[in-house]
Amino acid sequence: MKHMKVGGLMTDQVVAAVPTASFKDVAKLLAEHDISGVPVVDGDDRVLGVVSESDLLAHRERTARELMTAPAVTVQAEQSVADAARLMVRRGVERLPVVDEEERLVGIVTRRDLLCVHLRPDMEIRHRIREDVLTDVMGLAGDAVDVRVLDGVVTLEGRLRQQSQARVLVGLAERVDGVVAVVDRLTAQEDGTRLAPAARTALGAFE
Repeated sequence: MKHMKVGGLMTDQVVAAVPTASFKDVAKLLAEHDISGVPVVDGDDRVLGVVSESDLLAHRERTARELMTAPAVTVQAEQSVADAARLMVRRGVERLPVVDEEERLVGIVTRRDLLCVHLRPDMEIRHRIREDVLTDVMGLAGDAVDVRVLDGVVTLEGRLRQQSQARVLVGLAERVDGVVAVVDRLTAQEDGTRLAPAARTALGAFE
């Protein structure tokens, strides 16, 4: 399936600090650019760490090298937005420097940027599930089941041949960019029973 990449959301004009920047210099950067944190880079633009507002509040009159949290939690531009969101939640950070293969800074992505994924129109989500999931991945007709989307919540209703197909469909639908939750109303021809009907939170969402 096609997933939105970090590179498509990141800001490539990044405000960064050098290791020798003073407490006041870093604080000024945050205030002037209305941001809550900056990556700290060396002379080759390699990311050494990140200084956030909380780092500044905890310490006084130190350099960026002494203030920063290191090593920095970073992502690459080719990683999916869902993977970046999970990493951000797991590590408890508000922003992720985006680096190339040599750990050089190429951009930055924030929680606010990642939340933009959930503004994806319902009709586009429905189309992606029918085309990418049902047809391209599962080899089924796009209308094999009824797919309805309202405010990012997907409802799947219909009958598939096997329970395993239904489970796979639900799991894949959860991973489509912009999906908030999936309501499973699928049945299987094997025994005609309905699979777990509860709404499930999408893997790419903030939990």
